Amino acid sequence: MYNKNPYAKYQEQNTLTATPGELTLMLYDGCIKAFRRAGLFIEQHKNEDAHNELIRAQNILTELQGTLDMDYDVSKNLYALYDYMRMAAAGVNVTKNASAIPEVVGLLTEIRDAWQEAVRINRRSILMEQEAQ
Repeated sequence: MYNKNPYAKYQEQNTLTATPGELTLMLYDGCIKAFRRAGLFIEQHKNEDAHNELIRAQNILTELQGTLDMDYDVSKNLYALYDYMRMAAAGVNVTKNASAIPEVVGLLTEIRDAWQEAVRINRRSILMEQEAQ
């Protein structure tokens, strides 16, 4: 059967084979992209498109909150930070004032970069364990 959208198939396969850490990176990337797109749509006065991207960002932040293990203090801090970003997205959505977006994107980028480094370290650790066996 002919696949009309090979990129969608690639994305689906990429998601199905990703580690939990890589899936979290994908969530961060998607959230950052949604905020950036919302900002562009606000500049272009495309309010419905901006709304959709901000809802997407809020949904991703809710998903990130749901993945946290609340037995750790860092998780409680991240939960509060994600909540702050969700509220910022809601505020931007109501006012269509994108001034909060750069701050939120900056926060998300910092967290994403730290998470990416943790995934790299974990991957290296696993490879070293496998080589030692």
